[in-house]
Amino acid sequence: MRIPIATYRLQFNPDFGFQEAKQIASYLDALGISDIYASPIFKARSGSRHGYDVVDQNQLNPELGDRGEFDALISDLHERGMGWLQDIVPNHMAYDGQNQYLMDVLEHGPHSQYFDYFDIEWEHSDDIQGKLLAPMLGDFYDRCLERGEIQISYDKDGLKVNYYALQFPLRIESYAQFLTHDLHWLRRRLGRQHPDYIKLLGILYLLKDTFPEMALQQRKDQSAFVKQMLWELYQDNQEVKAFIDQNIETFNGQPGKPGSFTLLDSLLLEQFYRLSFWKVGAEELNYRRFFTVNELICLKIDSPKVLKNTHKLIFQLVDSGAFDGLRIDHIDGLYDPTVYLKRLRERKEDLYIVIEKILEFNEELPSYWPVQGTSGYEFLNYVNGVFCQQQNRKPFSQFYRRFSGVTTPYEQLFLEKKQLIADTNLVGDIDNLARFLKKVASQYRYGRDLTASGLKTAIQEVLVTFPIYCTYINQRGVAQRDLKYIRTAIQAARKRIPQLLNELNLIERFLLLEYEDSLPEDERAEWLHFVMRLQQFTGPLMAKGVEDTLFYVYNRFISLNEVGGSPEHFGLSLMDFHEYNQRQYENWPYTLNATSTHDTKRSEDVRARLNAISELPAEWRSQVKTWSELNQPHKQSLSGHLVPDPNDEYFLYQTLVGAFPFDPGELDSFKQRVKDYVVKAVREAKVYTAWLRPDTEYEEGFVNFVEALLTPSPENPFLEQLQSFQQKIADYGIYNALSQTLIKMTAPGIPDFYQGTEMWDLSLVDPDNRRPVDYDRRLTALKSIQKDWQTDKEKLMKELLSRRTDGRIKLFLTMRGLALRNQFRQVLQNGSYAPIKTVGKHADNLIAFARHKGERTIVAIAPRFLTELIQPGEYPLGAKIWNDTQIELPGGAEASWCEWITDRTIAADNVISVGEVLRHFPVALLVSENHPVDL
Repeated sequence: MRIPIATYRLQFNPDFGFQEAKQIASYLDALGISDIYASPIFKARSGSRHGYDVVDQNQLNPELGDRGEFDALISDLHERGMGWLQDIVPNHMAYDGQNQYLMDVLEHGPHSQYFDYFDIEWEHSDDIQGKLLAPMLGDFYDRCLERGEIQISYDKDGLKVNYYALQFPLRIESYAQFLTHDLHWLRRRLGRQHPDYIKLLGILYLLKDTFPEMALQQRKDQSAFVKQMLWELYQDNQEVKAFIDQNIETFNGQPGKPGSFTLLDSLLLEQFYRLSFWKVGAEELNYRRFFTVNELICLKIDSPKVLKNTHKLIFQLVDSGAFDGLRIDHIDGLYDPTVYLKRLRERKEDLYIVIEKILEFNEELPSYWPVQGTSGYEFLNYVNGVFCQQQNRKPFSQFYRRFSGVTTPYEQLFLEKKQLIADTNLVGDIDNLARFLKKVASQYRYGRDLTASGLKTAIQEVLVTFPIYCTYINQRGVAQRDLKYIRTAIQAARKRIPQLLNELNLIERFLLLEYEDSLPEDERAEWLHFVMRLQQFTGPLMAKGVEDTLFYVYNRFISLNEVGGSPEHFGLSLMDFHEYNQRQYENWPYTLNATSTHDTKRSEDVRARLNAISELPAEWRSQVKTWSELNQPHKQSLSGHLVPDPNDEYFLYQTLVGAFPFDPGELDSFKQRVKDYVVKAVREAKVYTAWLRPDTEYEEGFVNFVEALLTPSPENPFLEQLQSFQQKIADYGIYNALSQTLIKMTAPGIPDFYQGTEMWDLSLVDPDNRRPVDYDRRLTALKSIQKDWQTDKEKLMKELLSRRTDGRIKLFLTMRGLALRNQFRQVLQNGSYAPIKTVGKHADNLIAFARHKGERTIVAIAPRFLTELIQPGEYPLGAKIWNDTQIELPGGAEASWCEWITDRTIAADNVISVGEVLRHFPVALLVSENHPVDL
């Protein structure tokens, strides 16, 4: 198995494809990256900026380049000894006309060879019985129809339904309705005996009398034959062409004349799908989506046939060596993640596999999963938390409550926001679960009197109170880890709805698979299906209710409001951090360690800045009060409250301090980015506005507030005050960021770098974090650093520190840290982990640990909480700052060490002075010199 040394996430899109990646391969190689970690590269919906809306897994995305360009990229990487980790999407595809599997289903219904590829409940309520709901319309169906927004068209591929860019096929039988309309007109023009008229009658005969009796493949062949015959008639005979064109015009109706759309409405009723307003998808849904996104329809990847057919190209690229590893997106969406992962492992035993998985605090990844680990969200939150000053929890909590007016405890908000999503976005999904459970439970006397309504409420409560993203019960039964979480959820639900105790008891019995011994196998299978189906919705509810709602509402300290995070924990202790790393070393030494990803709410450098605020509660409180008073005139009164409200205002101030650019020339672009961001943030919060019900007045009021705050003028003293405080925080944030980067490169696991974050990156949530990266600037900076490193190292250190806002200092540290990983790969991939004891005046201001293997030891030293040590503008260097602080070296350590980052030899006798180690650079890496080291 190829284990990466360090990965670098690239976000491919139509503006950054295979050729562009090839152009930066030499740069990444020089930086020390071993493996490109690629966003999805398979054919996605046209113009996709992220690649997760796949339409064909068995084609490379032509918008990224052709196969030759991809092969050239891979060849170039292999020549450099570099590898490729590919992000794949097994859970879903785009609900789009470019998805040929799905279009085949919509055209042929149960006769399609892909009929069982998608997670669709065909036996649903009467109005969509035997149809697939298509909630893609921007308004109610009748309004869209009568405005002429839904139209049919015709080309060589047949008749199609069009709604703006969306295009669906018509089932072949419905051609008869279209072709028989006003057929006498054509008969008069051609005559009954005209060969082309007779051919058209032959087509109608096939459509009306033979298709219902045909087998699947024969039907498809005959459908293609009919389309070809009709197209030839259309091209060769002007009267036939005029007839079809005239019918298209007639069926498409005339806006302002509702009766003229009856024909088209009747035609649409015949299809295997039902077009509807997109909001209908929240309540009446007969297919499983990715989270709450109607445009992403889920696959039945648990089917061996579906897995084989959708992974053909993936497996080819794995077998050919183009892919060295896979990152599995949204593992919790799969019906049986365990089986899927085992099938991947059986297909390729030595394949490096990591999964996109969010673990709650102290939750463990299932030990029986055949993976190397996760994509690193848990590391992100541990390393972020250890830079948040825990002892200041109380003053931050008190001030937040007073300023924002948010007094509801986090635990209650956690349940309320999940309840909100369950009541709005996931109503249809919960209805489907309740309907199935009612059907199964009615077979037993203890379940017959339980109503569908009661079961639905009870299911919803269990989902809302579920404490983690997902359990993984399958044919193997209920694992001990899952048992604990299920009982926790049921117990919490009983307290909330004691009147539905019987319903909850039944659900608990099902979830724990407490079968009676006499229960037949087919009924056991129904129980298990309910459990495994319910497991597919605990994750989406957690993600939408907590990460995409609560994290925009509970704004006490937004550095902690991160994917996989637990904002109720105001930071983490150093002991918690070391214990986590020890577990990772023992259980998941090859997992990815991320600090920024395409999913994060804000970049690592924004969080590093904000964490400095956690050290200064009194100063922060004073600043916010002053700012709020200054900005009061910029607020707009709306329906009895001010815009923005205090909670959103508090969120904005943290955002501005965290993301304000180093370069003043970026102020205008930053202002626009913040405007876009606050609209997304308040919609996600769902307090005054939401994606389902936008309140443009509140949004515009907030945008105007941002405009006023970030526009320089004599009447805006806030901006100058903001910059003064922000520059101070940004300076401390630089040192936090360097420490964080050092830890990522040396802790157990594989360091992952999100594109561009090797220099300062002050991005917010997507799409802000997908902005283009200036690689020319990075390459130029790297070459300059490498040249200066060879000539005068001490001078380089001084220059990097004095110009630390330009980002080169972070690039330098990344380069040196990755050089260490490449040279001492075994130590940092497989070496043991041990905390290092620190003593002296500032012992608590250091994070130190050792990695050891064989006769080699590496010690990482990372400062934190520097507002206690230095004034703004001072360097955290030397004995004057660190006083008597020392680190105690591991037992048996040699007396001579190399400080790797600055390339100095340091003598030691069991202890080392931190002031000496941190004499030239803010973080340090000590390497034992038991053997000669090529520096």
